[in-house]
Amino acid sequence: MTGLDERFLTRNGLAARQLAVLLLNHEPETRLPRVRDFAQELGVGNGTVQAALQLLEQAQAIETTARGHLGTFLVRSDRSILWRLSGLGTLLAAMPLPYSRRYEGLATGLRAAFEAAGAPFAITFMRGAGARTTALLDGKVDLVVLSRFAADRLVEEHPVELVADLGPATYVGAHGLLVRHGLNTDVPGLRVAVDHASEDQRMLAELVFAGRADVTWVEASYMQLGEVFQHDLADATVWNLDEALGRLGPGVDVLPLGDEVTRDLALRNSSAAVIGRTDGAAALAAVRDTLDFEAVTQCQSEVLQGERTPWY
Repeated sequence: MTGLDERFLTRNGLAARQLAVLLLNHEPETRLPRVRDFAQELGVGNGTVQAALQLLEQAQAIETTARGHLGTFLVRSDRSILWRLSGLGTLLAAMPLPYSRRYEGLATGLRAAFEAAGAPFAITFMRGAGARTTALLDGKVDLVVLSRFAADRLVEEHPVELVADLGPATYVGAHGLLVRHGLNTDVPGLRVAVDHASEDQRMLAELVFAGRADVTWVEASYMQLGEVFQHDLADATVWNLDEALGRLGPGVDVLPLGDEVTRDLALRNSSAAVIGRTDGAAALAAVRDTLDFEAVTQCQSEVLQGERTPWY
């Protein structure tokens, strides 16, 4: 660091970095807390807060104005400068492999939303909701994207919380029951392919075939279910139709899931959910209130319709 940046290593500078985190949650033309309130929250003196505010103004991170008895107002803020000075780093989200246009649109939308909020953002792609959740709990990622169906179960079992539900058809278009052509699913000994690395696929398959003691479960990678049918290794499975359509040969019928899966469950399965650790990451807390998740779905829709090129 040189020049002004060196001053952010001093006592006042460290307070300025902490103050930068707090100011990320303030919109322009809003009244700022009193200096003594900032001082109490940061555990420093009033003079240190005033010096920290001056440093941030000199760095062009903020512009404030005093309005008499009304207090001090934030006129303007540059979120990218505030973020850099705060030292929060890059937010990392774990998503499913981008094998469908819907996932590409989702990744594009999330990147655009975080960048609009002034937060450096990156995506890592991991197969399996369980693996992504483990990475979240281990602190390797800040956010995880999965279906609302899987998210509800994980929130019950782990110290994670729902950050956003993006709504129906944002995660998958639908799931369907795949059956070998002409086969009666009531036949004893039905071989059902299941991928235990995929929470959605496993839970849906177990739900659809609940109570069938005669079912033989065949372990198969979610990405290779088409090949399982081609090589006569399974008779049926539940599959994301975004992935299935166009990859299945004429020997496989695609059927609706039926009464075993309620409308509510089908909607939760198709909805993309974003979860984070319950204890929260400082970077996520700093940007959470300013994220526009409606912009995510709009961006995804544009990608699906061919109006926007995926970029993530």
